[in-house]
Amino acid sequence: RTIGDRIGEAKASGNLGNTLKILGQFDEAVVCCQRHLDISQEQGDKVGEARALYNIGNVYHAKGKHLSWNMAQDPGYLPQEVKETLQKASEYYERNLSLVKELGDRAAQGRAYGNLGNTQYLLGNFSEAIAFHKERLAIAKEFGDKAAERRAYSNLGNAHIFLGRFDISAEYYKKTLQLARQLKDQAVEAQACYSLGNTYTLLQDYERAIEYHLKHLVIAQELGDR
Repeated sequence: RTIGDRIGEAKASGNLGNTLKILGQFDEAVVCCQRHLDISQEQGDKVGEARALYNIGNVYHAKGKHLSWNMAQDPGYLPQEVKETLQKASEYYERNLSLVKELGDRAAQGRAYGNLGNTQYLLGNFSEAIAFHKERLAIAKEFGDKAAERRAYSNLGNAHIFLGRFDISAEYYKKTLQLARQLKDQAVEAQACYSLGNTYTLLQDYERAIEYHLKHLVIAQELGDR
């Protein structure tokens, strides 16, 4: 501020916002991220503007998750305050998405689609969540980003469960499992086996359910995860 560096001030405000978000001070975080947004717009800095929109989305997303943790409910059955917070997150991610499309930033589009999928899932809009996660998946494949691809499969599996499409969920969870093994991520592998066990229980294929739950158990024991 002393040297009149507006872009520097914008970036510093954004960093403050992100730090306050991690500290759980969501309302103060929004104020700082908003300053990042305002200055970026005033300076015609499109990249800064996109980043600020994404960060504000993240703050509302984190706040919504934080508020809903205190109530162990299924996605979609949310108190008004939580719903409004997640809707705000969604709005900012949408604005970020249209801007990064304009900028032609595919990686940033991928991140926006993933977060839109997650917020819509929490809001109980499962069909919308699926559409966003499919976009996320396509971009992850484009970049050969196996970790993001794995997350997309997992999220697609979760959303299909709530639509009662258990067979489709099982297919997505199998892809999740395959990638978890490729990535040598045992914790995620165990999680995928657990999801498959539950999905086959819902499909009333109990033999297979047992098979996957046993795999989950073996990895949990290996990891010493009580």
